[in-house]
Amino acid sequence: MAEWAKFGAISCTHCPHQSERAIEKLLDELKGRRLSHFIHLGDVVEGQASSRHSDDPASHTLFDEFCVAADMLRRIRETLQESNPDVVLVALDGNHDDNIQRQGRIQHDVRSLLDPRRMEGVKDEFCKWRNIKYRMGVRGCYQLGSVILSHGFAAGANSDELEAIQLAMACGGHAHRLVIRGHTHRPKPPTQCKRSTRILLPWWYANCGYMAFDQRAAYTERFDISQWGRAVIFGEAKLGRVGRMGRDSWRAELVSLD
Repeated sequence: MAEWAKFGAISCTHCPHQSERAIEKLLDELKGRRLSHFIHLGDVVEGQASSRHSDDPASHTLFDEFCVAADMLRRIRETLQESNPDVVLVALDGNHDDNIQRQGRIQHDVRSLLDPRRMEGVKDEFCKWRNIKYRMGVRGCYQLGSVILSHGFAAGANSDELEAIQLAMACGGHAHRLVIRGHTHRPKPPTQCKRSTRILLPWWYANCGYMAFDQRAAYTERFDISQWGRAVIFGEAKLGRVGRMGRDSWRAELVSLD
């Protein structure tokens, strides 16, 4: 009998600007679900305190960001472990997490000191989560059977669909795969990719939305955020040889946390 993974996925908490209302709703949703896997799709922290822009005021330090994130991850982990002590915890890096290590923001000779998995006071929690670096393609994603999870790179109106096709092809090109990502802050339930309005492609895409900002952040004033939303995706994925799986190899739903 096939083994199934039961998973949950969120994205873009942007600590210390996480939405506490959304986090509390998430914790309520997690109780009793007995998930086998939980994946944070990246932008765990904002990285505001490491910005190279002199006019970007940060009233906190980068260590403060890591402390807030560690506490949030702990609350999620402990809630999950009440139902399943062996739950697998995964935290992908997003572009904000990756920016902390990029040239031009932090000097090369001190970058290794800014890894929360090596930093006293926060490393114990961060090290409980498997980390995947921010990379385009197979190296930057996490796979559960036919389900592919990635932070995302582009943010255009159809970027979810385009990156789903690209990532499905990069991961072998097998049919019936679902690609879940974040990055755009626009939640989207599982939707089939299309070549045209009449021609469907054998892949699906979904987006977790985001988990930040109980009040609108100042820098978002230049954006249209009417489609942004806080959400979590729950699903099941059949484990095994992906090339032999059909459309019944996964199930997923988007749950709003707004």
